[in-house]
Amino acid sequence: MTTYLAFLRAINLGPTRMFPKDDIRRVVEETGFEDVATHINTGNVRFTSAMRSRARIEGRLEAAFQADRGFDVPTIVFTAREFADLAAEAVALSSPEYVRHYVYLLKDEPSATVRDAVEATSSERGDMIVRGRAVHALLRPGYQDGVVDPLGAAKLLGTATNRNLNVVKTLADKWCAA
Repeated sequence: MTTYLAFLRAINLGPTRMFPKDDIRRVVEETGFEDVATHINTGNVRFTSAMRSRARIEGRLEAAFQADRGFDVPTIVFTAREFADLAAEAVALSSPEYVRHYVYLLKDEPSATVRDAVEATSSERGDMIVRGRAVHALLRPGYQDGVVDPLGAAKLLGTATNRNLNVVKTLADKWCAA
């Protein structure tokens, strides 16, 4: 059995897209996955499965979420090992010059052209660094706090969701320990 982490996009953002973590856990269990756990109410779920295809797992979860909620819930899945590596890289990229660090988790790895376009949005406000299916938004003081996409890169990423560095480290420590 392999341990997976799934990240749900665009839930709990208003009255029409509510999906509490206890309901997420229930749906994932009903879908046949095991050892299901959730963390905070932003769509973070861990489970185990004998399935090996990330695309099939994402598809199965998305279909189950749609059936339960009545709206699309894009879902991005990593193995625990992939996520542990992603978290370690995020920690290594951190620096005191940055006041915020968000990690965009992508369904698909961007092409070289998209990667270059994303990284080209870097400015005095911060840096965008692409590493596989993770994109790091490293923001400097004065980046416009409260702006969802201060560097204008998120629109280039395709299906993605983000978590702050603290959540990424917490999940790696909690769910990816060997």
